[in-house]
Amino acid sequence: MERPQRLDDAYEKLVRRMDNPRVVIDNEACSATTVIKVDSARKSGVLLEAVQALTDLNLSIRKAYISCDGRWFMDVFHVTDQFGEKLVDDDGIRAYIEQSLVDRNDARTDSTSSMTALELTGSDRPGTLSEVFAVLSDLRCNVMDARVWTHNGRIASLMHVRDEDSSGSVIQDDFKLHRIQRRLRNVLKGDADDASAVAAVTTASSVAAARAEHRLHQIMSLDRDTCQSQDSPPPSPSPPSASSPSISVQNWIDRGYSIVNVQCRDRPKLFFDILCNLTDMDYVVFHATVDTVGDQAFQEYYIRQTDGNPIGSEAGRQRLIQCLKSGVERRSRRGARLELSTGPGVLSEATRVIRENGLFIAEAEVAAAGTVFYVVDVAGEAASAGAIEAVQKRIRLGRVVVEQPRHRLGGYGRTASCPEPGGSRLLLYIGALVRRNLFNLGLVRSIS
Repeated sequence: MERPQRLDDAYEKLVRRMDNPRVVIDNEACSATTVIKVDSARKSGVLLEAVQALTDLNLSIRKAYISCDGRWFMDVFHVTDQFGEKLVDDDGIRAYIEQSLVDRNDARTDSTSSMTALELTGSDRPGTLSEVFAVLSDLRCNVMDARVWTHNGRIASLMHVRDEDSSGSVIQDDFKLHRIQRRLRNVLKGDADDASAVAAVTTASSVAAARAEHRLHQIMSLDRDTCQSQDSPPPSPSPPSASSPSISVQNWIDRGYSIVNVQCRDRPKLFFDILCNLTDMDYVVFHATVDTVGDQAFQEYYIRQTDGNPIGSEAGRQRLIQCLKSGVERRSRRGARLELSTGPGVLSEATRVIRENGLFIAEAEVAAAGTVFYVVDVAGEAASAGAIEAVQKRIRLGRVVVEQPRHRLGGYGRTASCPEPGGSRLLLYIGALVRRNLFNLGLVRSIS
């Protein structure tokens, strides 16, 4: 009786090994980028997981070719590090990507398992974040890390806190949790007469840092930041250089695809943000091309709904366009970058000083190594030098670094040139094969 069982186990292990993704990294195929090729079985969410792994490593995707033959995905990514340079630690990066794809259905654990997670959504207005941190400080909750996005008059945040009353661990007192929720709701709902203002505070299971940004997309989408209520405060406009994305969706009836085209200013994690929203809206990407020219990004996706059909209505098409537009804009960092090297311990004071000097926090990221705010004035325009200087003078608990917004062409705005001579013939062949498959399917105009 044991022999068949052992054979079954061996067969299952063989099948798992055959289905495991294979990652090849080549630094010779392209003069400006490192080429990463991922072969994997076509399973729900596997493409997003591959891009998530690249995002976790702070890699910029300069070009990408995604092709599916029905059962397998063939993904080719041209990437650089955050400084626009080719990669060095090939073995470590390959191992991380492979492990991420193998363990993609398992919960990732990290240091956040010893903290309480707070998910916050509500009405955005000058001073909202300052009041949130003031409440948490008053209730003796130490914010260990946080990510904050604002869009269309709404604010969303995912925070991890520790309870100072219980030796810096998870908040276990139900009465204290209720107080935190009640007081934060009062802050987040803003004007009580604003019928469209909604505040939601939930103590959620710990969310690993690698998943926080995807979760923020989900929070803002559920909060319907895609459309602005007439009663909501006006959103802070982006500066002219961060123009709105151009997005079109059309059906290709003969092939049974909906074709999504996105053109906008390139920035880190753009590919990841678009895939998050497509996945959360239950669309499956079968083929895609990603390219950058100068500081502009051009992305094309061939998608179907989970039932195998293209988008079936004009309302569905418009909803997809609006959701993708919001997904791109949520992370379009605007304003002056203000960095505190003191970590999360001074959040209440720092945000109060920023508010009192007439500045508005459009985005924030809090970590043990330091805190970064992107600030504008209350009208959404660039913060004045005087206001920034006043903030620097009043925050005396640590060094403040101010970086005015600019677009780093060296990091992610440079066009990658990949001549054939001297490169790896294997990787060049693979890249050509993907492009040829897309061409044969009629998904690209040329394979030259």
